[in-house]
Amino acid sequence: MPYFQVAYCGPAAVPDDLWVRWNTDPLLLAALAVLAFIVASGRSADARAGWTAIALMAVVFVSPLCALSSALFSARVTHHIILIAAVAPLLVRAFPLPRLGYPPLVPVVAAHAVIVWLWHAPGPYAWGLSTVPTYWLMQLTLLGSAWLMWRSVLAPSTPAGPALIALVATIGQMGLLGALIVFAPEPLYGVHFASTAAWGITPLVDQQLAGLLMWVLAMIPYLAAGLWITWSSLRPREPAL
Repeated sequence: MPYFQVAYCGPAAVPDDLWVRWNTDPLLLAALAVLAFIVASGRSADARAGWTAIALMAVVFVSPLCALSSALFSARVTHHIILIAAVAPLLVRAFPLPRLGYPPLVPVVAAHAVIVWLWHAPGPYAWGLSTVPTYWLMQLTLLGSAWLMWRSVLAPSTPAGPALIALVATIGQMGLLGALIVFAPEPLYGVHFASTAAWGITPLVDQQLAGLLMWVLAMIPYLAAGLWITWSSLRPREPAL
């Protein structure tokens, strides 16, 4: 049975060729270069956050993780976790764009949850990997909705209480999704059926690992953000002059 080929990342990576499977898409590299120029020219609010976001996007889209995510659902989930739980808040720090205003917190948190669940349902997931446009629709909607959510959570005008509730709600919905994936009695993500054997695991084990990553690993950035928000709210503010 041939390995499934993701339209953008290419054929599923195998152990023998993983480290040579770098993505050199010129449009992607040009986009990252433009973003790097913006950060280097001092147009970002937080240059360190901007450079870290660029580095993580290179890991997600340029490094062999792209090809590995064609082979393993667990690698794809790792890709998505990095995108929505690390890249998105870093981009918020680098490019808060306060002039755009801040949408209400509840709708953006709910919309992000719907998008995360939608793209991890077996049918939409397979569709999202089937063509280049749908692949980028998946990536951009995940990142865009996460950016909006983090932007509202980290907004100076958002009180600590609602921000913490939003983070807890996001941890809860991702944990529930991860648990459903872990305890599914059979493999659901058929696009990876032919490629997991090369990595010495079954499709079900790959799926269970993916669920655990979403259930446990993904909560760490949200917990860290919650602790930072709590600490910031407890610090005494300097009196206005």
